Amino acid sequence: MSSDSAVAWRELLSAFAEFDAQFLEGPKAVRGQTAVAEGYQNLATMLALSLDMHFFADPVAPRFIDTLTPFRPDRRWGGDNTDCYYGYAAVDPRRTYRVSGRPNDSAMYSVTVYNEPAPGAWPNRTVGLLYDTDMTLDDDGRFSCVLGPQRPANYDGPFIELSPDARGVLTRDYHLHPDSGARVEWDIEVIDHAGLPVLPAKSDADVARGLRAAMRFAQDMYALIPLILMERRPVELADGQSLSLNTLAPPYRAGGATHGYSMQDACYCLGGFALEPGEALVITSTHPECRFWNLTLWNQYMAALDVEYGRAGLNSGTAVPNSDGSVTIVVATELLDHPNAISTKGHPEGLMSFRWFHAEDLPEHPQTRVVPVADAPVAVS
Repeated sequence: MSSDSAVAWRELLSAFAEFDAQFLEGPKAVRGQTAVAEGYQNLATMLALSLDMHFFADPVAPRFIDTLTPFRPDRRWGGDNTDCYYGYAAVDPRRTYRVSGRPNDSAMYSVTVYNEPAPGAWPNRTVGLLYDTDMTLDDDGRFSCVLGPQRPANYDGPFIELSPDARGVLTRDYHLHPDSGARVEWDIEVIDHAGLPVLPAKSDADVARGLRAAMRFAQDMYALIPLILMERRPVELADGQSLSLNTLAPPYRAGGATHGYSMQDACYCLGGFALEPGEALVITSTHPECRFWNLTLWNQYMAALDVEYGRAGLNSGTAVPNSDGSVTIVVATELLDHPNAISTKGHPEGLMSFRWFHAEDLPEHPQTRVVPVADAPVAVS
């Protein structure tokens, strides 16, 4: 018996069977076996993630699933962050939800609701955002907030109004020392179904819709990656920024408009590296007062570089400053002696991402220079 879900299933498999052409041939073909291997690792990640977020996600009985973590190699993709746990749950904007949790060792946490322009499409708008500072702790040390189409009667606590196109809740949990700190414990529950059915969506149309949404999510990702920089030419990004070799673009504030899951109160600064053995990239940055900042090195698929084999970034708690408060970071294919050294773990090219949260001023433009490894600094100044 033919069904729409059977057609959608084959469409999904066909799409993933062809996605590797993105990194094997044409203008975005990667160089070297490591980059090819990471391409297939990214394919497996995107298949599992897209199904988790858009096929298995259930707004009637929601739960948070990991989308990015500092440690899971199967959850590194599209804008990775080595100091943050990200959780995702789908919502139905007609229902009302309570999100709650326990902070544990988090340095900063938040709840953001994003829209969905079409089923599975990446968000282009932030619906609402609450930070830890917006959610006071109760006597048991827990926080909570409510999301819904309208504020519940007699409730005056933290609230996000769900617009008709609201679809996903993303939690962020930042850590200065993620290797030793306990992450936030997140919970989500429906507190008002608004008279809608409390049943799983398993019709033929529901299944087909979920499979096609998963495919669309992955298509949006592969429209962007991989990013190629070896020719040392600028690369234009979807948000109007550009990446050029061994430099960082000027920092900018994200604002309410978004491409993907950017944070509207964040400042971002992106760049690319392409280093030969024996070369070091020296980055000098001055950071404004802010709640948290970090730098993460990514591969061409915007995934952090193998954190199991050494750090792939630094943050406002782990970076050792110079005497004037600036921070010098030394990047090379091997790990050098500077206290803020980061190895690319043999990657000849990749990406760099600075982020600042609640920065009082727009960060200064980080300066970069390429020097021989022998001339790279080995101590803070």
